[in-house]
Amino acid sequence: MTTEVFVPKIPYGTRDLLQGDANRKRNIEAALGKLFASWGYDEVVTPTIEYLETLSVGNATDLQHNMFKFFDKSNRILALRPDMTTPIARVAATRLRERALPLKLFYLTNVFRYEEAQAGRQCEFYQAGIELLGVSDPTADAEVIAIAVEAMLEAGLTSFQVSLGQVEFIHGIMNECGLPLTQQQAVKQSLVKRDLVGMGEILQNSGLCPTAQKILTQVPVLHGRQDMLKQAYDMVTNQTSRNALDNLSEIYNILVSYGVDKYVNFDLGIIRDFEYYTGMVFEGYTPGLGFPLCGGGRYDKMVSSFGVDCPATGFALGIERILLAMERQGIAISPDSKDIYIGWNKGMFDAAIVEASQQRRAGKTVELAFKPQSQLEAATSQVAKGYNKLTYIGG
Repeated sequence: MTTEVFVPKIPYGTRDLLQGDANRKRNIEAALGKLFASWGYDEVVTPTIEYLETLSVGNATDLQHNMFKFFDKSNRILALRPDMTTPIARVAATRLRERALPLKLFYLTNVFRYEEAQAGRQCEFYQAGIELLGVSDPTADAEVIAIAVEAMLEAGLTSFQVSLGQVEFIHGIMNECGLPLTQQQAVKQSLVKRDLVGMGEILQNSGLCPTAQKILTQVPVLHGRQDMLKQAYDMVTNQTSRNALDNLSEIYNILVSYGVDKYVNFDLGIIRDFEYYTGMVFEGYTPGLGFPLCGGGRYDKMVSSFGVDCPATGFALGIERILLAMERQGIAISPDSKDIYIGWNKGMFDAAIVEASQQRRAGKTVELAFKPQSQLEAATSQVAKGYNKLTYIGG
């Protein structure tokens, strides 16, 4: 009779980060935390779990379906946070409502969302991001985008592009055409998925005139530099869409002053997959990945959903996506160096402890052997464990 051997497994969509990857992840997070702080942002940490009713504020039903949900002992529904924007909006509206504006907050954390697991997409993943609350001007959006560019540079990437869109551009067109709300939602979902065929079918069955259909089908391919904005401006007559293009132009001009405009272009087909965006949106892309490294935008109504009227803008950057992009582009990320391995002969343990303590106080990474070793055994351990230097305390 054979007994099946128990092999422990981890849940679908999760992964173990072993020594090298965990170290590289931590180093990137430390660098990003230092960068955000240098722009005047303060770190906040929120609970991993929240009430479902809180996380549902401003989020589409589709996202709620992708949350990990469970019950507490009082039968209230809890969920693992699917993003950080909603929790920070809650904090701003409750714990920080008396603080002077603007609020400049950053986070380094994990979030959870049901995904089709693949490279760069997990059900548990790690994000670094900022939220800037209390400023409605394009200056705030420009700062957020500039920090996003600096964050990707700080992480070690050199080849990437940030694409800017404006959700009010497509809203203005759809409202001008008189497209019913249900069909507007379907069009937006097609844009999020870049499903141009599906979008065409929706428009064909919408009853819109051919001219209106033509304008809407052109939206997903409206991308490029500043001359594209002029082309888009000539396509539309409604003031909402034109104001959206004026907003993008203002933001871009500020990005020129920041010196990051070479990393920026425009893509009016970007909508993002969260319902709470109200203005500028953006995504960052790099060669070798078929999904964005980072994304964000303006969400002026989110905090007001918690009872405080406060404009806001921000972005999130995927840590694992950064690591994957660097791997695919052949950019080396060196783990922290391991400085000294200390081996010792019989009777020399006390002296070895003193040496290890002195080296650690000097800022060195030190591992001390637990048992006496010959010098050859100590040298073998030093190499096997990846230490740069061997110190042997002999008798």
